[in-house]
Amino acid sequence: MPVYRLGREPVFPPPELAEEDGLLAYGGRLTPPWLLAAYREGIFPWYDEPPILWWCPDPRLVLVPSELKVSRSLRATVRKGRLEPRIDTAFRAVIESCASIKRKHEAGTWITREVMNGYTTLFEQGIAHSFETWCDGELVGGLYGICLGRMFFGESMFARVTDASKVALVTLAEALKARSIELIDCQMRTDHLVSMGAREICRAEFLGEVRALVQEPTAMGPWTVATPLREA
Repeated sequence: MPVYRLGREPVFPPPELAEEDGLLAYGGRLTPPWLLAAYREGIFPWYDEPPILWWCPDPRLVLVPSELKVSRSLRATVRKGRLEPRIDTAFRAVIESCASIKRKHEAGTWITREVMNGYTTLFEQGIAHSFETWCDGELVGGLYGICLGRMFFGESMFARVTDASKVALVTLAEALKARSIELIDCQMRTDHLVSMGAREICRAEFLGEVRALVQEPTAMGPWTVATPLREA
């Protein structure tokens, strides 16, 4: 299949036409109209340098909020309450932390200033959200993504202390269950997410879920913590 060059309007080719590695198209912009058009079709941006690359891999890693696996040790960490969950109180700080954190096997980051600005605008519109872990007044972990209908599209996470990103994921799952949001898009497989209950499904099944779920009303932000996690 060819990799498509996008035009001036936020219109994408059918995601089923993506290359074997998931690459579908290049070009476009990272403004809200482009981002929303992409996510509604199960497509996401990911690139190291211009042009912007748009992807729809097969298989796709997903997580059903009710299927999140919380280990005994993580439950103990949550109950202690030292790591405090918050939602939508420091979106920009979360995305900047995701960009700056050093990761194994990665020399840089795809989260450019343009990416930050695009998702921050979606946050200001009540569509993007941050799930944060705080300790002694300091942001020590978190993740961010966008919600459309009954679907949440996860983007990136970070942790500066043990279990901080896991607590943020528990915060996310509880918030989504409280709002009847059925599926989290985790994009590509990682052992960390698989260990917590994520699983791969074929692209055709994923796109069917997305196209049905994004038609539902969206719970606009800002959100608040749905459940006292120390009681989880």
